[in-house]
Amino acid sequence: MSSSLRLLRKPPRIKVLEAIGSIGDERIKVLDDKKAQVVSSRGDKVYKVVLVEKENNVFHTYSNDNGTIYRGYIGYPIIAFMMVKGIIPIDKEVMKAMSGVPWKDLNERYKKYSIVENIVLSRAERMGVSRDIIMDYINIVMKKLGLLKVFFDEELSRL
Repeated sequence: MSSSLRLLRKPPRIKVLEAIGSIGDERIKVLDDKKAQVVSSRGDKVYKVVLVEKENNVFHTYSNDNGTIYRGYIGYPIIAFMMVKGIIPIDKEVMKAMSGVPWKDLNERYKKYSIVENIVLSRAERMGVSRDIIMDYINIVMKKLGLLKVFFDEELSRL
C-alpha cells in the first residue's frame, strides 16, 4: 500500500443528510463510472470526487471537500456519489425533505451539527416527513458506511 493512502472515518451523521440533499438539489454530476462533481450548497465550489472499488467493500477515493481532506472522514460528496452509484441506498422521501437546505449557511451560523440537524429535521417534519424515518435512514447509511473500508488516495486526484 502506498503512503498516500489513509483510511477515512465514518462521517458526522448530518453528512448523510447533506449528501442526499445534494442529489435532491441535482448538484451532483456523474462524469463516468469513477468520477463525479458535486456543487456546494452555496454553488460557489465544485468538489471533485473519484471513487474506485478495489475489492468487495474496499474503496479508494479522492475528494477535495474539507471533511475528507482536513478532518479525515468520508465527506458528503463521496457519500452522494456512492448513493448515485447504488453502493449506499437512497430514500426518496428523505431526499425530498433534504432538498433546498442551505447547509453551508446553517453550519457557519450555528457552528454545531446537532443544532443544524435539529433545524433540518424540524423543517422535514413541517414537510410531512417524520423525524423517525430520517433517523432510521441515517442509521442504515451509517451502518453501511461502517461495513466499507474507504481509503483516501491522493494519487486519484490526477484522474
